[in-house]
Amino acid sequence: MEPDILIIGGGIIGLSAAYYLARQGTAVTVLDQGELGSGSSHGNAGLICPGHSTPIAAPGVLTQGLKWLLDSASPFYIRPRADRDLLNWLWQFRSYCNQEAFDRAVPLLRDLQRASLALFQAIIEREQIACNFAAGGGLTLYRSAVGLADGRREAAHLQQFGLRLSVLDGDAARALEPAVGPAILGAIHLEEDAFLTPHLFLQGLAAAAASSGARLLPHTGVLGIERQNGRVGVVQTTGGAFRPRQVILAAGAWSALIARELALSLPMQPAKGYSVTVPRPQHAPRKYLYLGEARVAVTPMGEHLRYAGTLELAGFDFSINQRRVDAILRAAGAYLVPGETPDSVDVWRGMRPCTPDGLPVIGRAPGLDNLLIGTGHAMLGLSLGPITGQLLAELAREERPSFSLDPLRLDRFY
Repeated sequence: MEPDILIIGGGIIGLSAAYYLARQGTAVTVLDQGELGSGSSHGNAGLICPGHSTPIAAPGVLTQGLKWLLDSASPFYIRPRADRDLLNWLWQFRSYCNQEAFDRAVPLLRDLQRASLALFQAIIEREQIACNFAAGGGLTLYRSAVGLADGRREAAHLQQFGLRLSVLDGDAARALEPAVGPAILGAIHLEEDAFLTPHLFLQGLAAAAASSGARLLPHTGVLGIERQNGRVGVVQTTGGAFRPRQVILAAGAWSALIARELALSLPMQPAKGYSVTVPRPQHAPRKYLYLGEARVAVTPMGEHLRYAGTLELAGFDFSINQRRVDAILRAAGAYLVPGETPDSVDVWRGMRPCTPDGLPVIGRAPGLDNLLIGTGHAMLGLSLGPITGQLLAELAREERPSFSLDPLRLDRFY
């Protein structure tokens, strides 16, 4: 099988690249080891969030993480283990937790997320995808004076980069969103943000890509990948062997494992996140809410409500830590108006691909002429999906990319 482009990974990034390539008439095949869109693209918070244009590597993050280290229910948990890759990653991560690196990252993430939001809107309108898309912003809520003061400082700093944020007191937050509970002292209104139901968008995007000619192969895992004369040669899969002209690696947290077979170092750690989806209660919020001190997102999704959060560096461990699930649900009760106990809950966990500097890797792989990489988006994978797919499609067609990709090259880590 010899497609022009073989995309490894059928999440938001792989499907977005396939969508843009297929619309241009390129012969593209997408394969995924599971169902299309079943990884982190499926159970996330559903946010498209220019207002959160901050990398996970930020001033004070590592210090706070070390304080949380011994608490397995904390928002940021690093499971202690003897792992050379983790130690190397943490050493690099430490070097990016400073104001200079943070201020370089914010405008880049801001511009990419704004572009991605426009692409979401265009795709949804063009393809008539019913996915509960809603613009109009979201609220970050604070229930402590210390948390609100930190939120005000961060908002003031981000406003210097042109992000549209406004500070509200508790009464103003409750007037804007009646689901905000009485304990909330204040909030930040993230005016540019939007949200949707991710799996519904992914289903519509996959159908649109297929109708344009993309070949979609779920349950097709990579068994081996060969490097031949500075290029990716044969890709062996459970569905047969492929000899593509170009390969796009967009397999999320698994991208580093596949890259390793090509003698390519991709410094990433899988960071486990959780979501809990419940039937929509009577007093569900109309906007998405971010619970500031608890680091939990609350997103209305049609007939459901989703709570999502936590960052757990524990390797490829898919076990469910009930303490972390309980912490998410407790946080919701502390920030929102009291509601009924849900009859059922759907608990999900997935792996977010995190680079040491908190920025994605987008571009051609060094030393491999026909390999493109799109991964490492941490908690912004959904939000940055369409723009990353468009950039990968532009590179595959040897066009000038819409953004300078120099800050996102893989060899920035070498």
